[in-house]
Amino acid sequence: MSVWIVAAGWGLVVAAPFACRARRRRVATRAAWLRLEPAASDVTMRPSRVGQVAARLPLGAAGRVLRALLARARTRREEADLAAELPVALDLLAVAVGAGCTPYLAVEVAVRWAPPVIGGRLAAVPQACALGASFPQSLDHVASAAPRLRPLADALLASDRLGAPVGPALARLAAEERAGLRRRAEAEARTVPVRLLFPLVFLVLPAFGLLTVVPTLVGGLTRT
Repeated sequence: MSVWIVAAGWGLVVAAPFACRARRRRVATRAAWLRLEPAASDVTMRPSRVGQVAARLPLGAAGRVLRALLARARTRREEADLAAELPVALDLLAVAVGAGCTPYLAVEVAVRWAPPVIGGRLAAVPQACALGASFPQSLDHVASAAPRLRPLADALLASDRLGAPVGPALARLAAEERAGLRRRAEAEARTVPVRLLFPLVFLVLPAFGLLTVVPTLVGGLTRT
C-alpha cells in the first residue's frame, strides 16, 4: 500500500505543472475569444444565449488552437522536406544545364525527376508559362512563395537573362545546402541529451526509487 501511495504522490507532482499550464491556456483562449466576439459579453444578452455561447466556447477555442498548431507543424514539415530535397534538385538542374538544356528545359527535367515536395514547387513554373506567363515571372513567383528557392531562382534568372554559365553556381549552391543540412543535423543531435533529461528525471529515477528504495524502507518499517 505504501508503494502505491508514493507512486500516486509522484504522479501528482509530475502532473501538477501540466495541469496549471493547461488551465492558464484555457483561460487565455477564452479571454481572446471574448475579445474577438464583443456580442458575447453584452449584458443585455438573454440567459439562453449566454448558455449557448458558454457551451460552444471551449470547443471553438480548442479547435482554433488545434488548427493553428497543425498548420504550424505542417509548415515546418514542408520547410524541412524542401531543405532536404533542395540539393538533389540543384544537382539535377546542374546536370541538365551541363547537357545543353536551357534554364526552362532544366526546370522541366527537375520537375520530372526531383523529389515530390520541391518537384511540386517547381511544377508551377511550366504551368504558369503554359498559361502565358514569362519564365522570369513564373520563377520569381515560385521563389516568393518559397524563399528557400530564391538563390536557385536568381541563378537560373541570371543565366536566362545574361547567358552566364549557371552550372558552377548550381554546384556551389548544392554544396552549401548540404553543408547547412549537416550543421543542422549536428545541432539537432546536440539537443538530444537535453531532451532526455525529462524522462530520466521524472520517469526513470522515480521508477528506480519505487522499485529499490521504497520496498527496503517499507520492509524496515514493518519489521520495527
